[in-house]
Amino acid sequence: MATQLLMPKATAVWLVDNTALSFDQIAAFCKLHPLEVKAIADGESAQGIKGLDPLITGQLSREEIAKGEADINHKLKISDPKVRVPETKRKGPRYTPLSKRQDRPNAILWLVRNHPELKDAQISRLIGTTKSTIEQIRNRTHWNSNNLQPMDPVTLGLCSQIDLDIEVERSSRGRPVQPEGGDTLLPASATENLEVQPTVREEDEELDADKVFAKLSSLKGRHEDEDEE
Repeated sequence: MATQLLMPKATAVWLVDNTALSFDQIAAFCKLHPLEVKAIADGESAQGIKGLDPLITGQLSREEIAKGEADINHKLKISDPKVRVPETKRKGPRYTPLSKRQDRPNAILWLVRNHPELKDAQISRLIGTTKSTIEQIRNRTHWNSNNLQPMDPVTLGLCSQIDLDIEVERSSRGRPVQPEGGDTLLPASATENLEVQPTVREEDEELDADKVFAKLSSLKGRHEDEDEE
């Protein structure tokens, strides 16, 4: 059963012009304020709006209008639709327009290189392709591998950024966080027992008396030889 009226103000215009229903009845049926319906009747509102016949759209029957005209307290009810269209749920890969299908291999190559954590089923959901095509591009066995260029599927319009972020987040769940920059600092438990070896400078070494006197003696003998000359 339809729960929402199509074009309520246009329907109100038609009911005001073509029926003897009260303003309150029309307002309740069209989900409008009674003063707004009165303004429509006075020509102060909805100017230029063409009335929409609810009989043609099948949302109101002549019997229902007659009941409302005969009883001012009668509330109009929207008619049941004559044809019920079941809601179809999309299954399988996403539909891709013909104009964009030629870009799918480039998008697959971009996803394989930039998001290797994505599974084939996730890539298939994102851009509407088959697992065999993904495997061929991943293994460089695709017939057009030499001409493929990695291109962002969001930029190509094959999927939305939100859908891509959701799939990447799903793949990242439960994976250990890899530290950036390679080597990291050692934990305190591994460094607290290390012994620090102090560096000894040459001037802090203990002086050897024999070496000092031997050096002085050699200098003295050198000066005596210079004086004799």
